[in-house]
Amino acid sequence: MKVIKIFVLFIFLIISLSFAQKDNFFVKRKEMVENQIKKRGIIDKRILNAFLKVKRHLFVPPEYIFQAYDDKPLPIGYGQTISQPYIVAIMTYVIAPDYNKKVLEIGTGSGYQAAILAELVKEVYTIEIKKEIALKAKSRLLKMGYKNIKFKIGDGYIGWKKYAPFDGIIVTCSPDHIPPPLIEQLAVGGKMVIPVRYTSNIQELILIEKTKDNKLKRTNLIPVQFVPLIRSR
Repeated sequence: MKVIKIFVLFIFLIISLSFAQKDNFFVKRKEMVENQIKKRGIIDKRILNAFLKVKRHLFVPPEYIFQAYDDKPLPIGYGQTISQPYIVAIMTYVIAPDYNKKVLEIGTGSGYQAAILAELVKEVYTIEIKKEIALKAKSRLLKMGYKNIKFKIGDGYIGWKKYAPFDGIIVTCSPDHIPPPLIEQLAVGGKMVIPVRYTSNIQELILIEKTKDNKLKRTNLIPVQFVPLIRSR
């Protein structure tokens, strides 16, 4: 009888710790949204709700799980990172996500940016050149129930012409110039956000808008630091 009581107590403690951890992650996610995103000027309720809903700790390696909501990027293996939450937020915000829009992401990485976009737009198309990362992200996102994301393993520089044009394009790795294929695949009225690398130490986040008369409007946003865009050849 005593053994049964000890066993029941043990199970109760495990369940209690599990719920406490879940609550703790929710608190951390809420603090992240309030302090890292909302206080920096992004107040769109749909975007804030997406960041509240998507569990960032599920997108990082186990050894970084308790840093998942910190104000910094984190390694995800293979020389790649998951971006700082605010950077994900501002890149999402500037392309003006809408329920009816179709968005292309270059650099799937952990899948976190794709998950945020999937909460906000009709269709997400994401490309990752590293097979191991791509397959992990795809498995993770499908298990989480996302059905509006299409995946491709390939060279993001050339985009995904089959499904173009795109209302928005988010590039999560830094080329040393803006890829012409991505400009071509951007819809009229569409917006692309991309970190452009000028030197090994200097990068800038740039917003490209394709106006109704098919001209390009360029706006320099903020200094950033992304991993380089990798080509297949």
